[in-house]
Amino acid sequence: MEGWRAFLGTLKSNGIFTVSRWYSPANLNETGRMVGLATAALLDSGVKDARPYLFVATANHIATLVLSKTPFTEEQLRILHDVVSTGGFKVLLAPDTPPDSTLLRQATESSDLRTLNRALNTSYLDLEVPTDARPFFFNQLRIFDIPQLVTVVRLFLKGEIKQGIISGNLIASCALIMILFISIVAVIATILIPLRGAVRESQPRLITTGSLYFSFIGMGFMLAEIALLQYFSVYLGHPIYSLGVCLFSLILASGLGSLTSDRLKLNTRGRLLTWGMIVTAYLVIMEQILPIVFQSTTDRERLVRIGIALAAIMPLGFLLGFAFPTGMRLVEAVDKGPTPWFWGINGATGVLASVLGVMLSMSFGINLTLLISATCYFMLIPVSFALFGLQQQTTVLGAASGVQLSRSEGYVEPAK
Repeated sequence: MEGWRAFLGTLKSNGIFTVSRWYSPANLNETGRMVGLATAALLDSGVKDARPYLFVATANHIATLVLSKTPFTEEQLRILHDVVSTGGFKVLLAPDTPPDSTLLRQATESSDLRTLNRALNTSYLDLEVPTDARPFFFNQLRIFDIPQLVTVVRLFLKGEIKQGIISGNLIASCALIMILFISIVAVIATILIPLRGAVRESQPRLITTGSLYFSFIGMGFMLAEIALLQYFSVYLGHPIYSLGVCLFSLILASGLGSLTSDRLKLNTRGRLLTWGMIVTAYLVIMEQILPIVFQSTTDRERLVRIGIALAAIMPLGFLLGFAFPTGMRLVEAVDKGPTPWFWGINGATGVLASVLGVMLSMSFGINLTLLISATCYFMLIPVSFALFGLQQQTTVLGAASGVQLSRSEGYVEPAK
């Protein structure tokens, strides 16, 4: 919707905006995403009734939308109908031709965005108006809505949706689910099973707490990375720019953070709390501020936008870089034996989060993926406190053992 807002903003008062997309003639509701987006853009511009501004014609598997910034005149409608008749096309909807689909009719009659999305959600398809937080215009499947997904699969197997974009959506979603399944199997076979021997002789409390810690940073880091890659793909104009800028800066900054953590150690509860709260707050603020920044700077030169991306990502990466070495210092102070296990847990959860992050963003929005990442880092605070407590307990026990050994030799000397 943010893009269409910009498109309409560039038009003169008598301007026309047109867009074409694939659809299945057997399922008119596949055009609902396009029609809903057009209606939302008009409502966002202050229009009360979108119907006088919309004209949609179809030809075979293509639907073409013509959107006017002002209501179509009778002369304009006559010309459009003449062209449709001459070309052998079909009118799907027009100011003087209501659509045959109940869903499309309710959508174009909507007076606000909430009513519009409610009308679009009456189908088994995901036709909700796409925004920068959820810009997946071409995906119309609800991956996490199992009943609706089963309905689509059943219709596909019966041959009722072999044409149109839904069959492509279904194949892509099945591939994504298959990647997740393969990742789970690979993680278990290549990481967890080979490393299980590293935890056999370690205390269960350390294994449980340490596994939680490294799971949270594995999930949190990767979810933040996936969310930022998707956010900046829209902002920078192409995924290749997002990969080059976001991935490079995030990894570089996190490496610098890891290096700095050797000198600026998070070795007290106060420092751990401060760091955890700053990271959580930074991620939450990014979720709130980035859309505003995008809206105000999206028309700037690409180099300017790259600079803005670096300014937003580098401090976050630097902060995130503290997590892994801090966790390693905490667990190794208790027992170095299970260290390989914790490395594996971190890698395993990162691999799985890379797939889950895509699925979460597609289904619920990139902003939610970023907020889940913030939750992971917030949960590190109590978990790191527990590890810190284990470290102190081990230090005390070690000191007591040293005193006892000295007494057995006939003298008392404080253990170092």
